[in-house]
Amino acid sequence: MTGMDARDAQLGDTELKKELAATLHARRDLGDDYESALVDSFLEKVDQRIDSVVDRRVRRQVAEQQMVVARGSRSPDKSTDSWGERYGFGVVSLVAAIPLSGIGGGVAELPGLFVTWAGIVGVNVAWALRNSPTLGRRRDGNGESEWEK
Repeated sequence: MTGMDARDAQLGDTELKKELAATLHARRDLGDDYESALVDSFLEKVDQRIDSVVDRRVRRQVAEQQMVVARGSRSPDKSTDSWGERYGFGVVSLVAAIPLSGIGGGVAELPGLFVTWAGIVGVNVAWALRNSPTLGRRRDGNGESEWEK
């Protein structure tokens, strides 16, 4: 992550913390009648934040791959992600899980908590499968997967 990305992430985290505090304060002031609307509003802001981060990372990765292809030094199929990019998504999703668990558990109690964590696990599994083409494939005795046959 570059210095600019780190500052943007820190600024975004600060903004989300402030937004969560404001949402919780508004819930106390307005009562249970507006809880659903407040939760929906907060989740919309979290969704927008995640979308902007993912969009920025995808644009950067596409630009990097285009530069590699343009230079002819490597094929675009080879992974150029670093350890931080591979595991950063999992860390970010676990950090996001904290307020989402609170909201899910607070609104729908235990079923809400299960749904929240099922979503978090599902997103991380999808991310892992997308970024690791050999993950989840069975191999035969020759080391060749069914997909490669």
